[in-house]
Amino acid sequence: MLTVPEAARVAGRDPETVRRWIRTGKLRASKVGTQHVIEEADLATALEEHAAVAIPERLRRFESGRPQPDWSAILRRSRGQH
Repeated sequence: MLTVPEAARVAGRDPETVRRWIRTGKLRASKVGTQHVIEEADLATALEEHAAVAIPERLRRFESGRPQPDWSAILRRSRGQH
């Protein structure tokens, strides 16, 4: 079982993002006292589903035809450097 801050560290996300996933039903969690706790398997499932979102072909290139960079990877790297 993981707390929200622990799940955020594992996922490489901000704790508020994990809380938003819980509120919107994207991530299952139980409440123990005032804290949400998350099963590691549920977090892994949510991360797999999040990673599975495909980028539409028309958005993979600039109008000039030049390929778009992997914006998600760039953001993940920049957030990991904090």
